Amino acid sequence: MSSNTGRGLQPNVLGTFDTIVMAVAGSAPAYSLTATTAVLVGAVGLAGPAALLYCAIPMLGIVLAFGRLGRIDVNAGASYSWVGRTLHPFLGFLSGWALVVSATIFMVAGSLPAGAMTLALFDPGLADSTGLAALVGAGWFLVMLLVVLGGARLTVRAQLLMTGVEVLLLVLFLLAALLHRGSATAFDWSWLGFSHFDGASGFASGALVAAFYYWGWDVTSNLSEETRNSRKAAGVASLVGVGVVLLLFVAFTVAVNVILTSEQIQAGSGNVLGVLGDEIWPGVGGKLLIIAVMLSTVATLETTLIQVTRSLFAMGRDRTMPSALGTVHERWNTPWVAIAVVGAVALVMLFAATALGSVGDVLSDAVNAISLQIAVYYGLAGIAAVAAYRGMVLTSVKNFVLGGAWPLLGSAFMFWIFFEALGELSTASIVIGLGGLAAGVVPMLWHWRQGSTYYRPAKLDAARAIEAEAAYSGSASTRHDGPREAMATDF
Repeated sequence: MSSNTGRGLQPNVLGTFDTIVMAVAGSAPAYSLTATTAVLVGAVGLAGPAALLYCAIPMLGIVLAFGRLGRIDVNAGASYSWVGRTLHPFLGFLSGWALVVSATIFMVAGSLPAGAMTLALFDPGLADSTGLAALVGAGWFLVMLLVVLGGARLTVRAQLLMTGVEVLLLVLFLLAALLHRGSATAFDWSWLGFSHFDGASGFASGALVAAFYYWGWDVTSNLSEETRNSRKAAGVASLVGVGVVLLLFVAFTVAVNVILTSEQIQAGSGNVLGVLGDEIWPGVGGKLLIIAVMLSTVATLETTLIQVTRSLFAMGRDRTMPSALGTVHERWNTPWVAIAVVGAVALVMLFAATALGSVGDVLSDAVNAISLQIAVYYGLAGIAAVAAYRGMVLTSVKNFVLGGAWPLLGSAFMFWIFFEALGELSTASIVIGLGGLAAGVVPMLWHWRQGSTYYRPAKLDAARAIEAEAAYSGSASTRHDGPREAMATDF
């Protein structure tokens, strides 16, 4: 039986390469491209590559914010802990709640395409059946639930296989797209500029969808308690992961613009990569890219399960949610109660969603609703990083840019697209997005009145934390009598 050390999760299970794989899997390049390209084209037309490129700049500011906050506070709750300790516990709770709700909604947005892609391998006609797609998707979801229950080591082994094959297939098809003869539209450099956007609100609606493309890299922060040298590894892995998916996203969106007509894109809806594959390599190409999408979708279901269950584990441990959620399985060192609860809720939501319409309709509303919630917790994390490092921001140009200006730009951008996009979204997207956030007020106030110590936090101050770590490292280097203990800045 594994030892149940410290805070319950198994420490030092993952290395830096493992976390890079998790960051790429979290953003799910093949899934994001096939499930969201039609939504992006519907929002901004040929400006899809520009939306992805320009959204990446502020997104990297949020990546830097997460890396710097993880450097001084290792916590499975990530932004839930950081925002609570720098800005206000209520904002911290709502930050964690936004992740929990968006990730739970994603179980529907991820499971449906996983089922549809699996069916498309055997009979493309079956993929249009929402009920069948939900049934097969539920099967994949349950498999991933068991893998996540089995622990971080089993999880990362599964990811190495799925994400490795996915990225290999995507790179292969990018090379094939370069050699492809014939096009629906000639390539134009203006696709990477601002001329194709319909004003500021049009750009904001495109950027909101682009934020969904990138979402998921922050799983590295939720795994920090299980990662070796996580104070540095989680931040590095996030940067590398976002860099990899940025290149894939922009290159494939350009390929879609060149090779497919707008009618093909909209008709492909939730299977744009399958349509692209058939154009590049008739007969076989579509099947291969469907396999890539299926692997990507199943892989990102796994990383999203990790995010939501680790966040709920941190909340249960802090008693800002029922304390049972902080219970860890004695053998696997995983938060099994949180995993069971998320599994049950997601399966109910999955089958309820089948009554809402086609796979494409469900995906469109879910993507936009999730994007609103992503913008909230990413935006709060950006401000939290500046608040935590406020005493160091003006000490050097590097600290000013990487610790102040860039995270603040990322945060401002996230809140701007949040408010700008509200006027462009469907009623269903707004109700799901904002209603999901508002529902968090009830458990927040309940547990605040119960006296959870989370609402009386030790403030997070980077200057003091780094000074304490330096002093600790100096004294620890002279000792050889046992493993290093947790720093006082940790939970």
